[in-house]
Amino acid sequence: MADTYPGLALIDDQEPRHRQAGEPFMIRCNIPSGRLTAEQYLLLDEVATRHMHGSLRITARYNVQLHGALAGNPQDTMEHLAVELRPLLHGGDAVGRPIMCCPAPAVDPAHAAVYAVARQLSDHLVGPAMAAYEVWFGGEKIAESQGIGTGSGDSEVDPRPSIHFKIGIAAPGDNCIDVYTHDLGLVPVVQGGALSGFNVLVGGSMGMAQHIPNASPRLAEALAFVPSLQVIPMVDHLLGIERETAASSGRQRGRFKHLLSAWGVERLRTELEGRLGARLQDRVALPPASLNLHLGWHPQGDDRWYLGLSIENGRIQDQGTMRLRTGLRDIVMRFRPEVCLTPNQDLLLTGLSTAHRDEVETRLRAHGIPWPDDLSTVRRYAMACPAMPTCGHALAEAERALPTVIDHLEAIIAQLDLPDECLSIRMNGCSFGCTRPYVADLAFVGDAPGRYSVFLGGRADGSRVNWLFKELVPGDTLVEAVRPILVFFGHARQHGETLGDFCTRVGREALQAFSDSYRDEDGPRC
Repeated sequence: MADTYPGLALIDDQEPRHRQAGEPFMIRCNIPSGRLTAEQYLLLDEVATRHMHGSLRITARYNVQLHGALAGNPQDTMEHLAVELRPLLHGGDAVGRPIMCCPAPAVDPAHAAVYAVARQLSDHLVGPAMAAYEVWFGGEKIAESQGIGTGSGDSEVDPRPSIHFKIGIAAPGDNCIDVYTHDLGLVPVVQGGALSGFNVLVGGSMGMAQHIPNASPRLAEALAFVPSLQVIPMVDHLLGIERETAASSGRQRGRFKHLLSAWGVERLRTELEGRLGARLQDRVALPPASLNLHLGWHPQGDDRWYLGLSIENGRIQDQGTMRLRTGLRDIVMRFRPEVCLTPNQDLLLTGLSTAHRDEVETRLRAHGIPWPDDLSTVRRYAMACPAMPTCGHALAEAERALPTVIDHLEAIIAQLDLPDECLSIRMNGCSFGCTRPYVADLAFVGDAPGRYSVFLGGRADGSRVNWLFKELVPGDTLVEAVRPILVFFGHARQHGETLGDFCTRVGREALQAFSDSYRDEDGPRC
């Protein structure tokens, strides 16, 4: 946000258990606002080369994961990496989930005003007593070592929400952050070209735990409209309600979805009004927001441009003839752009001059890096979590499995003459929902080793939760399981209808009946 880079934390987040000597592990780097200077990006790239598997992994909350660190003593390695990355760490959101907002540079006053509010809120929640940077391992903070400190003071009251509490701020007309999936979401209201305030959303969550009440995915609900100057007091009071109700119910981590299930949105609004000492305004009606991937060239003003590149499943690595990591390092070293990570696991190179556009494109193609328009629509909108073997929660593959699934689906979509269809497909290795699969048109969620649940009926703009279609589908038959659905969609869709809209309109019973009666000769084969 703006021109500052508020911090980074090193967190061993693979699994909360004791590490064995020589065992590889993953480190997640929290990067608030997803923004890196050229120097910071190159430093991460160097660390990946020297200590990891030689790749960087962009997450769905625009952080960076480093995979494959090996050490005789993992804690020593964490401390060593912290020292090595010290030039990158400037204080700020040390742990937990950074506030998300659209990563694209602001090109109008309203968008810039949204960024300003996001930065003010982030600074407020961090607080002045937070560490310059912190190093976590196995769920505990590592003690001071080699100058790794804990900040200038300690506060008895932590202003921050719990580590799993998620806050998102959408951009005007753009829902690239999936604002409805956050515990607390802010949707900007622009009137006369100026930001007047935000519609406040509460209760979103993508986590799922079967057979546990109120542990299903849900979208955030509209609570009220608040002027920009009231955002911080409103958030403070909402987080106070969250902490108090979590403590009184015995939950270690408060989530608004549990509170809304018990109270309902009207009771929460009444409680918030009592604490604010004023009546809240009703939400402002807004047109639907779109999902903007921000790919390709976009004007940034002052003879500057930003370039959005599609990074398949967020993995920055050299593979075969596509030398993605080498090519990006070459461009960042040569032109020194800012590097912005996106919620769709992609990457923006910002602040590039008009004079350098042709040379940037030449260098990309020289390294075999595809231009976004060279990729199919379905591949650009697809997303997967790292899953196996680097996540201790994963029950099935995701990142390594989805590209092959997309290969086959591309062939089916081409044969159905739907190449430009905006079809969101997401794959998750477990039910935790890190890639926000439960709002996708089509999602595959691991529920057993090598097996997946298939979900249908979401929307690419994140405005609808999908529903379970099939369970325990073997990974090698996923394409066969959804082929009849795509064929049915291609033959019976209404004008302008998306796959998620179609599945919701037709319903599970009709989809299941068509799928059961489907034969090879009924539709295209790949």
